Amino acid sequence: MASSSISNSWVYDVFMSFRGEDTRKHFTGHLYTALHRAGVRTFRDSEEVGKGEDISASLMGAIQGSRISLVVFSENYADSIWCLDELLHIMACRETLGQMVFPIFYHVEPSVVRRQTSTFAAAFQKHEATGPDIGTERISWWRTNLQKAANLSGWHLKTDQ
Repeated sequence: MASSSISNSWVYDVFMSFRGEDTRKHFTGHLYTALHRAGVRTFRDSEEVGKGEDISASLMGAIQGSRISLVVFSENYADSIWCLDELLHIMACRETLGQMVFPIFYHVEPSVVRRQTSTFAAAFQKHEATGPDIGTERISWWRTNLQKAANLSGWHLKTDQ
């Protein structure tokens, strides 16, 4: 855990990582509103963030400047190169800065994220097919960090069936 001298430098209380197409107008939108109303300084990207392939310096700074990261894993999270790169930086900040990371499994089983099965397997098949453009080492880091994040204690939100 970060020392109190480091914790005084946090710009945000919470950084939210999520696949916008899956959750922005529903779960993460409501969660952001609730946190904001409670006075929790929360970073949530805008509709414009994520249009490119590389994480911008400002987004990396927001991750580094957050005490807590909430990673909302949804069915199509692994389709997004942006989300996977964001997760790499979040997990690095956990190790180097003592940032707290809490996964939220939104309509996806934690074991799917951990083992990269189902939609996560399909996403990785696509990423691996473009391997030279992405890089096999980068894909390996994504897989390792998805597993690490899925092993953290968090919340599992399921649909009622």
